[in-house]
Amino acid sequence: MNTTYKNINLDKNLYKSSKSFSKMLESLDPSNQYKGTDMEKLDAFQRQLKRFDIKVAGSASDSLQKFFATAQSAALFPEYVTRAIKQGVDETKILDEICASKTDIEAMDYRTIVSDDNDYQNESKVIAEGAFIPETTIKLKEKLVRLVKRGRMLVASYEALKFQRIDLFTVTLKQIGNSIAKAQLADAVNVLLNGDDGSDKAKVVDLKNDGQLEYEDLLNLWNSFNGYEMNVMLAAPDMVLKMLRIKELQNPEAGLNFQGSGNLSTPLGAKLIRCSAVPSGKIIGLDKRFALEMVSAGGVKVEYDKLIDCQLERAAVTSIAGFSKIFPDAVRVLE
Repeated sequence: MNTTYKNINLDKNLYKSSKSFSKMLESLDPSNQYKGTDMEKLDAFQRQLKRFDIKVAGSASDSLQKFFATAQSAALFPEYVTRAIKQGVDETKILDEICASKTDIEAMDYRTIVSDDNDYQNESKVIAEGAFIPETTIKLKEKLVRLVKRGRMLVASYEALKFQRIDLFTVTLKQIGNSIAKAQLADAVNVLLNGDDGSDKAKVVDLKNDGQLEYEDLLNLWNSFNGYEMNVMLAAPDMVLKMLRIKELQNPEAGLNFQGSGNLSTPLGAKLIRCSAVPSGKIIGLDKRFALEMVSAGGVKVEYDKLIDCQLERAAVTSIAGFSKIFPDAVRVLE
């Protein structure tokens, strides 16, 4: 059996590379070497956990002090923290439902592309022989995508936590990831409503009766999309309640679906998402295929040296991300 993973020297220098800790481990201990073995389904980090017999999940998970049994196993702790927090970020699925594209960069400056929305609104016509072929111009945006750092300071006493089970600590870390994702969702909603360069605010569809929500308002929102389709609706909690009271949406099948699964149904073919980041009194309709790009700079970051040397105490957990509208006409707001 391949035992390469047992001979890797682990220290915090592996975190100093431009690559992530996991990628560094993978380059030293490629997973393709383990095909056909009982470790085939493990990645390089998971093989290191097995090497030091650290169980991070389940009722038989070890206590936190297991990470700090040796200097080498302690080097695994920041990556464990990063993965647990990222799991909490990933479990907040709303960003996946509204982003057409996710771009990972290794820099703080990013300029996305843009094309004329009107190019896609014009009806395609037969092109006669020798006639001019309509053009679509794609260029860089004049302004950089605004990247925002979100995060938490992880403050804990190692003496107080060292006997706690790792799986319980994972739940706390996932909640930190969840709070980061919610903050990023608020950034995304702000870009959908106000644009990322100040000139592409979402077009407004006015409520027929001020402050009230009627079925006809939803139809007007749906009908306002020209060249795009409304396949996602982000609604403020108060607007979701108003929507549930609309008679046209109170059919038995929709009611049973909501009571049984918690999923809200609409007859408009759009997925309805209750979102507290949306301001009161607003519903955002969008075509998720064309509306929004998410840009992340390096993913979740933790202060690895403090987690290794100081055994928790105080370490920053951050994630840098920004959002950019791709096609402004793919977004409408009902208010």
